[in-house]
Amino acid sequence: MRASTVGCGSLPVRKTTLTMISKKKVLDQIENGLVVSCQSLPGSAMDRTDIVVAMAQAAVAGGACALRIEGVANVLAVTSVVDVPVIGIVKRDLADSPVRITPWVQDVLDLGAAGAAIIAFDATMRHRPEPCSRLLEATRSAGCLSMADCATEADGLMAWNMGADLVGTTMSGYTVETETDAEGPDFPLIDRLAKRGCRVVAEGRFRTPQQAAQALRHGAFCVTVGSAITRIEHITGWFAHAMSKVQS
Repeated sequence: MRASTVGCGSLPVRKTTLTMISKKKVLDQIENGLVVSCQSLPGSAMDRTDIVVAMAQAAVAGGACALRIEGVANVLAVTSVVDVPVIGIVKRDLADSPVRITPWVQDVLDLGAAGAAIIAFDATMRHRPEPCSRLLEATRSAGCLSMADCATEADGLMAWNMGADLVGTTMSGYTVETETDAEGPDFPLIDRLAKRGCRVVAEGRFRTPQQAAQALRHGAFCVTVGSAITRIEHITGWFAHAMSKVQS
């Protein structure tokens, strides 16, 4: 049983709510599936909504069960042309907090109004502009499922016990506490959270199909892959870096 603990301008557009798409249907759609994160690097040549939409459509054609999309305008555009669930986020660089992913309640409401079926937010136990409990409440009010982006087992269990529908390993390796030079996913974290009963979205540093399959064997509910599929700059950099070592 989950404990009832409490932890840490809407748009006039289409809205996907759980009265239209049931929670069970969305979860059934993504279970054991591949979620593709279609996010362009800010300011890059790919940083255009039409390109994000094209990446999203290509990912669905390739078998993606869901998409992770950043930005309200991008979410609105993508949900208008695909029939798979969209995990919506907003990224912000805040002067007074290290939290970047969907930090504000208004972000949650805007993503829900834009058609996101699932809303993801940073659920790490760091200094934050709004408590996780308020973001979860806003997600429910928007009629969406919630995904808590976590860095540690403690983060994940806190969010799960608060009522998050999904727990992501998204932030593992990207906080001061978990910073690492590891190039691969955090399989031990996936395993620990799954064994504690969480629906785990394995996310972070997945670069090969074999790693994605391994995450399922560790108990992941589904797997999110981003850079290895949609960020040309990162993929090119991996190849160039490997080749430069040979030349030196």
